[in-house]
Amino acid sequence: MSGAARAGSSGGGFDVPEADAFTRPYWDAAAEGRLLIRHCAACDRVHHYPREFCPHCWSEDVSWHPVSGRATLYTWSVVHRNDLPPFGGRVPYTAAVVDLAEGPRMMTEVVGCEEAALRIGMALEVAFRDGIPVFRPASGAGG
Repeated sequence: MSGAARAGSSGGGFDVPEADAFTRPYWDAAAEGRLLIRHCAACDRVHHYPREFCPHCWSEDVSWHPVSGRATLYTWSVVHRNDLPPFGGRVPYTAAVVDLAEGPRMMTEVVGCEEAALRIGMALEVAFRDGIPVFRPASGAGG
């Protein structure tokens, strides 16, 4: 993802990374409600964050691959103060790292869950907020 950012088109008050030629398929899929990660044909492993080579075997035979959107909560931090625009208007929010069902870890935000209900290992599912993948408690997870 490029270092540049633009304001979200929805007026939601958060930054959206600017797509470049390499990341455009990821962002286009997210805008359609699909989550993609990179898959290596050489070693049959997936990875995230997106790279043009496999971090496991260094092959350049990698492509975008749709994933289930299921994850478990690895760790989180509820942010109560952030003075940087536009995040100050969103506090509190839950910054998190999740383990995707397919293996890789992903930095994200957990939405639709009270702080007291968060727990390591809880089942999550991807949701999309203005073309950005976020995670919420899985339907029927039963706590």
